[in-house]
Amino acid sequence: MTKSIMIVGVGGQGTLLASRLLGNALLSEGYDVKISEVHGMSQRGGSVVTYVKYGESVDSPIIEEGEADIILSFEQLEAARWLPFLSVNGKMIVNTQCIDPMPVITGAATYPSGIIDSLVAAGANVVAVDALSLALEAGNPKAVNVALIGVMAKQTEIPYDVWINTITLTVPEKFLQLNLAAFDLGYNL
Repeated sequence: MTKSIMIVGVGGQGTLLASRLLGNALLSEGYDVKISEVHGMSQRGGSVVTYVKYGESVDSPIIEEGEADIILSFEQLEAARWLPFLSVNGKMIVNTQCIDPMPVITGAATYPSGIIDSLVAAGANVVAVDALSLALEAGNPKAVNVALIGVMAKQTEIPYDVWINTITLTVPEKFLQLNLAAFDLGYNL
């Protein structure tokens, strides 16, 4: 059986490291893994999405609407944008952080309120996480991505020690302790 995970956020949030950690952990467990990264204006804070499919045999990384078993959202508005891709029995892990898109920054629009409540009202199984607080507790706000991976890791069949080994092999030494701390805070949330 093939499983599908989407990682969504905006440019600069570390979604690509998160997808690399997920892919490496899945590969080390012997799964066939296909990953596709789609970048909007990622360098300008635009939408970024990574499709990850894994199982015994995977033909394509593309995830269609209603197929995602997990959507890991680094930002609330991105969670709302990608909600149609969540499967009926899927789970959406949403960072409660709000990052203003360009229309909000320029004053042409306002950031919508009540997004988490709207996701729940639409029937989504939502786990809302203040990942920024977890990252700050770990020692650096840039560790939001690994804190969120920690939260998601608990929802997968991949053992804890595989995640720790994957982080150790993937993250540069100078950031290793920070990222291990952030992962543990998310995993034990």
